[in-house]
Amino acid sequence: MTKVFFYDTKIGKVGIGQEEQAITNLFFYGTSSPKEYLLEETELIAKAAEQLGEYFAGKRKIFELPLSPSGTDFERSVYAALSNIPYGKTKSYSDIAAEISRPKAVRAVGTANGKNPISIFIPCHRVIGKNGQLAGYSGGLDVKEILLDLEKSN
Repeated sequence: MTKVFFYDTKIGKVGIGQEEQAITNLFFYGTSSPKEYLLEETELIAKAAEQLGEYFAGKRKIFELPLSPSGTDFERSVYAALSNIPYGKTKSYSDIAAEISRPKAVRAVGTANGKNPISIFIPCHRVIGKNGQLAGYSGGLDVKEILLDLEKSN
């Protein structure tokens, strides 16, 4: 069963989830959470929350956590590509499609990006439209803009 604990952050309340020995979820309060979970702050969840706080304070650019996102093989390949986007940089959906050797799968990349179960830790907020415009984010475009601005200022 997923263990979840909630934290207040500069972008609002977030839940961090853990299964076995890995972080499996970061969700925004009021959005979909695991259907069943145990409210418990584990050592790993507390460590993830601490690193998230350091990120928001501009003191952390790389997360050092075991992550285990659920998803299809294709989705996990997208998540791996997202994890390689450097702090403060952005890429387009077509860039990600090319990186996973599926250049025609731009829309599928967008769908996978939207299903990312571990937002921020797997930085789907760093993916923008080819025209440079912000496009969809599970926490809302205002949160995406806050995250991108935070990274640009650091």
